[in-house]
Amino acid sequence: MNVFYGYTGPTNNHGNILDKMGESPTSPALARLVTPYGCVATLDGSASGESGILAVINGNPYFTDRRLAERARTHGMAAAMIHAYLEYDLAAFKLLAGHFSATIVDSKNSLTLLATDRSAVYPVVYTVTQNQLIFGSSLDMLKRHPLVKSKIDSQAIYDFVFFHMIPSPGTIYQDHHRLLPGQYLRFTKGKAEVGSYWEMQFTENAQLPFEELKSVFLDTVRQAVKDATNDTRTGAFLSGGTDSSTIAGMLGEVTGKPAETYSIGFEAEGYDEMEYARIAARHFGTHQHEYYVTPNDVAHAIPLIAAAYDQPFGNSSAVPSYYCAKFAQADGMEQLLGGDGGDELFGGNTRYAKQKIFSLYEALPESLRRSAIEPLIFGIPGGNAILPVRKLRSYIEQASVPLPARLETYNLLNRLGAVNVFTPEFLATIDADHPFALMNSLYHGVHAKTQINRLLALDLKFTLADNDLPKVIQTCHLSGIKAAFPLLDDKVVAFSASLAPDLKLKGTRLRYFFKEALRGFLPDAILTKSKHGFGLPFGEWLRNNEALQTMSYDSLESLKGRGIIQAAFIDELRQLHQTHSGYYGTMIWVLMMLEQWFRTHTDIAG
Repeated sequence: MNVFYGYTGPTNNHGNILDKMGESPTSPALARLVTPYGCVATLDGSASGESGILAVINGNPYFTDRRLAERARTHGMAAAMIHAYLEYDLAAFKLLAGHFSATIVDSKNSLTLLATDRSAVYPVVYTVTQNQLIFGSSLDMLKRHPLVKSKIDSQAIYDFVFFHMIPSPGTIYQDHHRLLPGQYLRFTKGKAEVGSYWEMQFTENAQLPFEELKSVFLDTVRQAVKDATNDTRTGAFLSGGTDSSTIAGMLGEVTGKPAETYSIGFEAEGYDEMEYARIAARHFGTHQHEYYVTPNDVAHAIPLIAAAYDQPFGNSSAVPSYYCAKFAQADGMEQLLGGDGGDELFGGNTRYAKQKIFSLYEALPESLRRSAIEPLIFGIPGGNAILPVRKLRSYIEQASVPLPARLETYNLLNRLGAVNVFTPEFLATIDADHPFALMNSLYHGVHAKTQINRLLALDLKFTLADNDLPKVIQTCHLSGIKAAFPLLDDKVVAFSASLAPDLKLKGTRLRYFFKEALRGFLPDAILTKSKHGFGLPFGEWLRNNEALQTMSYDSLESLKGRGIIQAAFIDELRQLHQTHSGYYGTMIWVLMMLEQWFRTHTDIAG
């Protein structure tokens, strides 16, 4: 992962507020903090009269402004960034596209600017202490600074158990923050101000001919794949879904040779999708590489993955992602392309169709629902014993919960009850409504009028930026390989935002436009397959695998002593797992990864 590290504070005796910055390989003291992918430029005033401006750019951004793009080509991206800052100030970030993190330090004006890209592919974390800004690309970097005190935030632990990750801008530590997609930070006079230089803007009334849209879409995605290869040895994740299959097929087209594709399988009924990966590989003539993850592989990877993340992370599909990346790196790949983003941009998650069905009831007049329908349905004697009546009651109960809270109807923590999971002492320190407040703020604050676009905006943040991207990026980093995401190219994102809502979800048909535009390019079997995902059969394997049992049960026993989870609940959870291995196995995984993270971060977590 490309990294940067620094801190700025009051002007020192030399008139330079930059105390420490590491990105140049000529800085031996900081070499361990950096990789050679970033670029640095300084302006010392000898030629222009300006003084003490430094820019650090990580990633592969480009300027949408032609003059700045030409300057970047001739003088370098960081030098062009300084020029853009001098001319446009904060508005300079609006002219940047691509995936990046950026730092500008202007010592003349005692000012520091930080920014992350529109999908937060390159994370930026920071804290302010003693009037100084300490920042970097990971929380583990912040804690190296002698001024930083990293104290565990109880609310973050609660949010982790609720979401299975910690949603930004919060982090596992108190007063340590993460920039959201498209955000900047301005630091001056000891104070940090955070704002957005970009926000998703949905255009919901555009009506263009299908063939015109299709042509633009295919050209845009194809160019995004080409740009992402970046003259590196590049392969592609291939799960057999529409997104990864599209990327794999186009990778072969833009490189003019069979794509190197990498797939993970599981010897577990209902989890393995290797058949569809093989269909795509045959269809596009890729060089297909396959690996079947075993339960023992999972047990081996758990502590490695827990240690690799700077805060607790509970997405179990990090395991197959890790082995896929490790497999590709051993094969000589320098980078893997992921199909992440397709569901959240074009309407591919099954919950979108489900919420559309619930909205039909929600749209009925309240007087009709309250005075006629509900008394009738819930007044039927013994109704719960009659299957159609029981299903109708469940439908009404769920439809009566407003979005976005309705999305969490089957949330594990909600179903089990926080008072039954956490200790009373822990619960006294947190706000149980905080997860819903985060969701409500985004869902009702996004620039969209339609339900589908509000749901997409919610998932772009919580499912993608906070969950799936860290999953892929960090496991690739752990494996010694880079990750890139063509479907999150800014032009693809902009195209999706301009697409009419009913082309994303047509009735209950998921990704209507996406699939129709790719008809003839993708195999029919992949276009018509049901949504599956990249899940790990952990709950199933835990029933019988000794290595997984030892690791998970030992972790849960240790977690009892931290005063967070009730010991009685942990004992009960092992019994519940026997009744529904997949559902309760997820909670075991989440709590196990919490404990594993504590163990690997004992210097600051104990």
